[in-house]
Amino acid sequence: MTQVPVAHTPDTLEAAVLTHRGLSGLGTPIGSPPARRGRRVLPGFNLTLGVTLFYLGLLVLLPLSALFIKSFALTWPQFVAAVSSPRVLAAYRVTFGSSLIAAVINLVFGLLVAWVLVRYRFPGKRILDALVDLPFALPTAVAGISLAALLGPNGWIGQHLTPLGIKLAYTPAGIVVALTFIGLPFVVRTVQPVLQDVEKELEEAASSLGATPFQIFHKVILPAITPALLTGFAMAFARAVGEYGSVVFIAGNMPMVSEITPLLILVKLEQFDYAGAAAVASVLLVTSFLLLLAINGLQFWQRRLHGGRP
Repeated sequence: MTQVPVAHTPDTLEAAVLTHRGLSGLGTPIGSPPARRGRRVLPGFNLTLGVTLFYLGLLVLLPLSALFIKSFALTWPQFVAAVSSPRVLAAYRVTFGSSLIAAVINLVFGLLVAWVLVRYRFPGKRILDALVDLPFALPTAVAGISLAALLGPNGWIGQHLTPLGIKLAYTPAGIVVALTFIGLPFVVRTVQPVLQDVEKELEEAASSLGATPFQIFHKVILPAITPALLTGFAMAFARAVGEYGSVVFIAGNMPMVSEITPLLILVKLEQFDYAGAAAVASVLLVTSFLLLLAINGLQFWQRRLHGGRP
């Protein structure tokens, strides 16, 4: 049978294209109703968003707003005098300096602990993994008393360090020890899941190309876990800045030497200097927020540098 050629007019071609689009799902035929948008798996977005914002505002924004409003009771010269006295500046140095040192220590040893828990199998691994969370569950006052009894001049460790001229308890060094203790889980628990998700095929490929173990860690593993390391560092630092219970028992609490800012705020409250306490606390809050914002910006830059999602 001979096929008779069909003349394609512009109208027939347009109809054919529209029909094809309607059948293939690439378009909607003329006259058909618009496609219905898929229903959300979890409905009630507006309600849950409203409850979330209300909850965060009630627990976070309202207390912080009250803090700043209370500090506004001071005039500007009074505010400057309250937050820049020699005792307050010394407390700032002890708090931020000890917190920074403790966070750096946790950054190194937290990575080491997470590496051991992820990459090796050994007897007692589950026990060690559970001990990492002990600072989370242990009351901070109990941790401070335990460290003071352990590192004091008559403690199990302190009695051997005292003859060597090393004193940890009731000194700024004791503050660093306490802050390191309470901040370690933040780094370990932040890095551990990311380290588990690192593809070992990339390490094997790098090894087959002649890379050394140090090069594999530096070029393959470290870029993948750097955002998690920075997050753990920021969380450990922020936790250490506001720590009180575990530090007050081992710090010695000597003004200008080993007095932390949270203790100084408590002292001002006991002296009924509420505006001065609010002023010192507001400076502590703003400084911590700016440092955390800088660390988050560094994380964003690191992700963009390695082509990840911001």
